[in-house]
Amino acid sequence: MEMIEKLEPIIIFSAVIIGLLFSNIDIIAQNSSHLINLFLCLMLFGLFLEVEMNELKNSFKNVKFTSTSLIINFLWTPLFGYFLGSLFLKGNVDVLVGFFMLILTPCTDWYLVFTKMAKGDLTLSLSILPINLVLQIILLPIYLMIFFSSGNTMDYSQLAYSLLIVIVIPFVAAQIVKFILNADLKEKATNLFTSLQIWFLSLAVFCIFASPGELLFDNLNSVLTIFIPLILFFIANVIIDLLLSEKINFTYSEYASLTMTTLARNSPLALAIAINSFPGHELVSIALVIGPLIELPVLYIVSKFCLWVKNSGLFFSCKVF
Repeated sequence: MEMIEKLEPIIIFSAVIIGLLFSNIDIIAQNSSHLINLFLCLMLFGLFLEVEMNELKNSFKNVKFTSTSLIINFLWTPLFGYFLGSLFLKGNVDVLVGFFMLILTPCTDWYLVFTKMAKGDLTLSLSILPINLVLQIILLPIYLMIFFSSGNTMDYSQLAYSLLIVIVIPFVAAQIVKFILNADLKEKATNLFTSLQIWFLSLAVFCIFASPGELLFDNLNSVLTIFIPLILFFIANVIIDLLLSEKINFTYSEYASLTMTTLARNSPLALAIAINSFPGHELVSIALVIGPLIELPVLYIVSKFCLWVKNSGLFFSCKVF
């Protein structure tokens, strides 16, 4: 499984390229919206199977870590992300919305891989997962309405429909499956869908790019403008995480966990909501797919930076463990 996770950027990029190559095939273009929803629902069903909601209380055991992470992810990040987006993407409303949705949703899967690479506290990082998932589902629609409803960008009925189709239905289905299966079968089902998540996501990405291939090329300059604010977001948060961790006396492993928890984004969930919430605005979805192609290499570099911080002895010299 770890090898597949390391290859995720390549798999997603390949899905983009193959989708563009097949963008002129009518049967795919005509059915792409239904296929995208199907694959994203299957992916999120697997995610909800994997997350034990009864473990939510564990997120609050390390109060200092949890509160710091939540403040960065759900207070600082939305405000800073909207500022960066407005500064660099003001003329590209769809790309701005996609960028904002990407920024607002903390990762619930591959951040654990990079936490391990950076020798962070994996158990601590895992404990924050349920509350990050719950809060982003609740707060994403609220933030979208706050920042974008005045510009007639938001359609409330479409947003409600999106949450029902891609969040509520997969979540309820996952809870029913977990309730009716015994422990052994539940573990097998969870492992199966966990291993297939990247493939469901890649199939959804393939369908996204198979449909509006010409749209991407016609707006390539607009889409690529997401690069600058996203890089600035990563740089700023890396610095903030390091300074805060020193200030509040985190151990190195807590610092590494905080860094990956506040940097990694959950574009698949945001993508699932965007597909249905913004019909006819394909650039929103394309911006969300472009994001991880930038994000994943950055997370790898940051994991190496964290290790350098640990080994340099400049920080955490008395608090390595």
